[in-house]
Amino acid sequence: MNSSHNPLTLKETIKFPLPGMNVPGTLAFSPDGRTLTYLYSPDYSLTRQLYAYELETETARILITPPDGGARDDNISLEEALRRERLRQREFGVTSYAWSGDGRTLLIPLRGNLYLKDMPDGELRLLVEGGDSPIPDPHFSPDSQWVAYVQDAEIYVVPVAGGEPRQITFGARGTGKTHGLAEYIAQEEMDRRRGYWWSPDSRFIAFTEVDETHIPLYPIVHQGKDATGPAIVEEHRYPFAGQANATVRLAVTAVAGGEPVWLNLGENEDVYLARVNWLPDGRITAQLLNREQSQLDLLRFDPQTGAGTRLLRETSDVWINLHKMFHPLKDGRFLWASEHTGFMHLYLYDGNGELIRPLTQGDWLVDEIVSVDEKAGLVYFTATHPDPRERHLYAVSLDGEEIRPLTPEPGLHTIVVNRQKNQFLDTWQNIGHPPTITLRSLTDGTILQTIHNEADPRVAELDLPAPELVSLENRDGVTLYGAVYRPPAHFGDEPHPTIVSVYGGPHAQRVTNSWGLTADMRAQYLAQQGFLVFKLDNRGSARHGLAFESGIKGRMGSIEVQDQVDGVRWLAAQGWADLQRVGIYGWSYGGYMALMCLAQAGEVFGTAVAGAPVTAMGWL
Repeated sequence: MNSSHNPLTLKETIKFPLPGMNVPGTLAFSPDGRTLTYLYSPDYSLTRQLYAYELETETARILITPPDGGARDDNISLEEALRRERLRQREFGVTSYAWSGDGRTLLIPLRGNLYLKDMPDGELRLLVEGGDSPIPDPHFSPDSQWVAYVQDAEIYVVPVAGGEPRQITFGARGTGKTHGLAEYIAQEEMDRRRGYWWSPDSRFIAFTEVDETHIPLYPIVHQGKDATGPAIVEEHRYPFAGQANATVRLAVTAVAGGEPVWLNLGENEDVYLARVNWLPDGRITAQLLNREQSQLDLLRFDPQTGAGTRLLRETSDVWINLHKMFHPLKDGRFLWASEHTGFMHLYLYDGNGELIRPLTQGDWLVDEIVSVDEKAGLVYFTATHPDPRERHLYAVSLDGEEIRPLTPEPGLHTIVVNRQKNQFLDTWQNIGHPPTITLRSLTDGTILQTIHNEADPRVAELDLPAPELVSLENRDGVTLYGAVYRPPAHFGDEPHPTIVSVYGGPHAQRVTNSWGLTADMRAQYLAQQGFLVFKLDNRGSARHGLAFESGIKGRMGSIEVQDQVDGVRWLAAQGWADLQRVGIYGWSYGGYMALMCLAQAGEVFGTAVAGAPVTAMGWL
C-alpha cells in the first residue's frame, strides 16, 4: 500500500456505495432496443435517480429525480422496510421501475405511490395513491393495458390509460390471509418474490393464497430506538424450524371478474410452492418442493379446471437447489436445469416431459439462462466455466452443439440481452478492475460502446491493494479457493498475526475474481492495522458442484471447521501466518462458524467475534 495515500479509518469502512461500486444498476433495454434505462447516484450516495441513455447518440439524461432529493425514505412502511431487507437493498430514491411491453410507458413505485411516465418526454403522472397502505410488487400486463398490484392483502388492476382501480381477488382481507404476496419462506429462502403472475394473453392472473393464521405470533422487541419512549414490539407469524409453515394455495382468476379456479396441488399441504410459470399455450406450471427438499415436481395445469399432470420429477440424496431455468418454448418444448450429474446443466425436453438432449455438460455449472433466441435456435447462459471464481457468458444451440464463449475478460460478467437478440450489456469486474458497463455484440462479444467507466475518486485516494487469490488442497485432497490480504511492508517480515473472515454456509460464495473482494473495507482496514486477513470458501459453499456442497449435510459445523483449520495451517506453511495469533470473525452462518472454530479448534483459533450467529437459544 502506498503510504502517501490517506490511511483507512473506521468511518471509511461503513460508507456505501463502496469505492468503485457506484455503478448504474437495474439496467434495462427499451423494447425497441434503442434506449437503455438505469438507476444511478451521480453524487456517490445511496439516493438513486432514473436515467435514460440513447444508444444512437451516446447521451444520457435524467428521467426522474426523487421528491425532496430523496435523501432518505424515512416514511416507508414496515412492510416496505422488510421487503427491502429481504432484497438486501440499501438504496433510496427511485429503487425500481419497469418498461411496458409496448415500450411506451415506464412504471415507477415512489414514496408509497405508483406513477407512470409516458416515453420519451411525458410528465410523471400518478396512477395509484398508496396512502397508509403499501403497494408492493406492481406489474404491467403483457399487452401493456393494465397494471396489477397488491394492497391490503388483495390484488387490484388499474388501466394504464387511467381510471379507478378494480379489486379482482376477495376473501383474504381481515382474515389473516393474503392474496398475491409471497410468504416469508418463499422470499427469504427460495428467491420467489412474487405472489401473482399475468397470463400471456393478459386475461387471467394466477395468484397465491397464503394462510399463516395457525402460526403463533413471535414478538421482536426493539429497545433503545427512542430513549424517552417505550420499547417497540414488532410481531410476526414466524415459521420456526420443524414447526408449521404457511399454507399456500394457487388459483387463477379472470381479470374481467368471476370466481377463481383453484389448482389441484395435491393432498399434502406441507410443501413449498417454489415457482410458477405460464406456458405460451395458456396452461400454467408450478414447481412443488417437499419439505425435506429432496424432491421437486414440475406440474402442468389446465387453468379452466384446475386439473394437473406431472411433467417431470427431480430427486436428490442431498438436497434440491432451486433455480429459475425453466424456460418454455413456443413449439411446446422447454428448457430445464438439473444437478443429477453433480453439476447444474441445461437440458431440452419435449412438451410431455421426455428428455430430448443435454445442452451442456462438464465439471462446471450453469448459473442462469439470460436469453433464448428461438428463431436462431440459440440459448445464452452464464456459467462457472473455466474457473468457479468467475462468471462468463456463453451461447449454445438447441441442437446441443459446442458452446461458444462471448466474454473473454477474466472476472465476473453480469449480462442483460436486448429483445432483438443482437446486443447485450456487460457489467464486468475483477479484483484489479472496478465494474464497467459496455454494449457488446451478441454475435461475437465485440465491444460496441462503453456505457460506464467513470473513475471513482475514492479508488485513487484509498489505493486499495487487490487481495491475492490462492488455491490449496485440504486434508481430503479437495481444492479450496482463498483470498489473502497482506499488511503494508512497514509492519515487517512475515509471519503476521492473522484474522480469518468467514461465512462458510450454503448458497454463498465469497472468494471470486471480483472488485467486490478488493473493496471489502473491513478486510482492508484490518490489513492496514498489521493483520494478515484470510478468506476461504470451505466445502458447503456455492458454485463448486453438488459434491462440494453436500459434505455438510447432516453435520454442519464439522468439515467446514476442518477446511478453515487446513487453510490457516496452509498459510503458516507458506510462512505467512503466525499460528500463535489467529482470530476469526463472521456474521450469521459466519458467526456460527466463528463459534464452532473456537470450540472445536482452539489450538488454532485464539479468539472469535460472532455476529448474529445461528444458534438454538433453548440449548443455552
